[in-house]
Amino acid sequence: MSRLTPIDPARADGKAKALLDGIEKAFGRAPNLLRTMAHSPAALQAHLDFGKALGSGVLDAQTREAIALAVAGENGCAYCAAAHTAIGGLLGVETAELAENLAGRSGDPKVAAILRFARAVVAERGWVSDADLRIARLAGASDAEITEIVAVVADSIFTNYFNHVTETEVDFPPVGTDRKTAA
Repeated sequence: MSRLTPIDPARADGKAKALLDGIEKAFGRAPNLLRTMAHSPAALQAHLDFGKALGSGVLDAQTREAIALAVAGENGCAYCAAAHTAIGGLLGVETAELAENLAGRSGDPKVAAILRFARAVVAERGWVSDADLRIARLAGASDAEITEIVAVVADSIFTNYFNHVTETEVDFPPVGTDRKTAA
C-alpha cells in the first residue's frame, strides 16, 4: 500500500484536477505515480514539463524510454521498471530489448553505450570518468545527446526516488528488478 494516497481525479480540485484531467484526456487514465505526485501540483507540473521539453529534443522516444529503464534497473524501482516497459512496448520495442534495457544493455551498439553512460551517471552521482564519456562519444553520442541523457537520468531519479519514498502501488504489468523494489 502506498504511503501517500493517490488522488482520485474525480475528487481532485484546483490545479491538481486540471493536471489530472489533462493526463486522463491524453492517456486514457492517470497512473498512480502521477495521481500520487498530484499532492504537489508544482512537482507534477515540473515532471510533466520536463518530459514534454525532452520530447522535442534530439533523443527519440525509444532511447529516452531505454534510459528510463536502465535508471530504474540501477535504482531498483519496480514502478518505473513496469511503467517504462509498458510504454516501451507501446512504442514498438521488443520485449527482449526492454528486458535488456532494464539491465542497462541493448542490441544496438549506440544505445548500449548510452545506457552504460546513463548507469554510470547514476552510480557515480554524476562524477563520470573520462573513459565513460569517451565510450559514449565513440559510439556516436553528440554533446546534445549527452546533455539530454543526463536530463533523462535526472527526471528518472526523481520518479524512482519518489516511488521509493511513497511506495507507489504498481498499476502496470510488473517486471522484476534485482534490487529493492518500490512496491
